[in-house]
Amino acid sequence: MTTAKASYRLIRYADDFVIVVKGSQEHAEQLRHEVAEVLAPMGLRLSPEKTRVVHIDHGFDFLGFHIRRMRRRGSNKWYVYTLPAKKAIASIKQRVKTMTYRHTLHQDPGYLMDYLGRVLRGWANYFRHAVAKATFAAIDSYTWERITAWLRKKHRRLGWPELRRRYCLPGTWRLAHNGKRFTGAASVPVTRYRYRGYHIPTPWDRPAVTTS
Repeated sequence: MTTAKASYRLIRYADDFVIVVKGSQEHAEQLRHEVAEVLAPMGLRLSPEKTRVVHIDHGFDFLGFHIRRMRRRGSNKWYVYTLPAKKAIASIKQRVKTMTYRHTLHQDPGYLMDYLGRVLRGWANYFRHAVAKATFAAIDSYTWERITAWLRKKHRRLGWPELRRRYCLPGTWRLAHNGKRFTGAASVPVTRYRYRGYHIPTPWDRPAVTTS
């Protein structure tokens, strides 16, 4: 990197990578062409559908996360935030929806609550380092609505007072049945990721060997 040229940093995970450029759009476009030239001799090419040049203020999706610079609420300071991507949220909601269709009415309510809880906690564990607390709560709320609607379809004449008595912990609306309780994504604590800079080891960190 030299003066008057853009500086850049490569973030990689397996065969997915992002190049963050401190410069103009022209600098980014030039780097994209250079990357394509480097990959060509290896028999690889950039996917036209997935390869984009975007401004950080518009954001981009990477490995299920949406990364974007936004103004911090209540201040004039701007920060780069990492959130669960809309596609990832839609995917987990669809899975909940599929598990609460009519064709699953034969299942035991306790099994359904326990299974969906494990699914949501596993999903949340992946996104626990993102700005995801509100998202986790929203997904749990959606799942609660799907489960209660499922219970009312299973027992056609089940009213809300009876549903609460039979399928909730005493004095609450927390779903439970036969020793199984619904514990969803919000039970996973959010621990914001702390940037470790160059402390993460790479093959290029090895000291150069000199010979005489």
